[in-house]
Amino acid sequence: MDIIQTLMRRLIKFDYDMDNNNWTLVIRSKAKWFDVNISQLWSYRDLILLFVKRDFTAIYKQTILGPLWHFIQPLFSSLVFAFAFSYVGKISTGNIPPVLFYLSGIVPWAYFSDCTNRTSNTFISNSGMFGKVYFPRLITPISIIISSLIKFFIQFIMLIAFIFYFVINDNPHVNPNVYILLSPVLVFIMALLGIGIGTVVSSLTTRYRDLSNLVGFGIQLLFYLSPVLFPASIWPEKIRWIIYVNPMTSIIENFRLGFLGIGSFDGTHLLYSLLVSLIIFLFGIMIFTKVEKNFIDTI
Repeated sequence: MDIIQTLMRRLIKFDYDMDNNNWTLVIRSKAKWFDVNISQLWSYRDLILLFVKRDFTAIYKQTILGPLWHFIQPLFSSLVFAFAFSYVGKISTGNIPPVLFYLSGIVPWAYFSDCTNRTSNTFISNSGMFGKVYFPRLITPISIIISSLIKFFIQFIMLIAFIFYFVINDNPHVNPNVYILLSPVLVFIMALLGIGIGTVVSSLTTRYRDLSNLVGFGIQLLFYLSPVLFPASIWPEKIRWIIYVNPMTSIIENFRLGFLGIGSFDGTHLLYSLLVSLIIFLFGIMIFTKVEKNFIDTI
């Protein structure tokens, strides 16, 4: 209801700024391939916050445990992986406690996959609202990235608590270091990659609905090609480049390097992840802004 009221108030204003005697919305007959109005997105920041609130609260509405699921899901997954791969499969995690090793991979991966999966349904899940009133459609994936970031920070706090526990118990192999300062950069790259892939898929699903079914499969496949369940060093050196084609590999490896102190820093791999994510992001936004103008005729 808050979202509808906000949109209605904007409609009542007729997009005219009486104080400055100027129109706040300009409709053009032709648009550029990359047509993103940053100032317009900023003017709708109140709507973004409403979408963030909606996305964050709607997930756990009418649930028993509510936001506690943010802790339960990654922790339970880490325990299962630790039992299946470390104690049964005998896959080495070095000298790092298995639960901590898997948790440090699941937390960043969960943010990326959540951004990608939810953004990929932008047009289909919001078609009813998009067809009734105008607002910059890019607001929706932006709000998803922010609401997923809140979930990430909650899980991040849990990870820090586990790291702190092992540090104060004098585990010599858990060594947070200066590379922890790369964390904001790593989160930024994950957000670019997630919103980029998601906007590409959401734009294509306006014509090809079955693509949405492939997203879950693709993310699951990418999960096993990422160093979430094992360090990248476990791969033979001759074919290790294959796993580094995946831009998430360098992100997770550097995440573990900063918080656990395992592995080594490679600026080339991190730069590759940034460039690939940026290219996918720009391509996704370009397609998204092109499709949003006439998607209602095809969806």
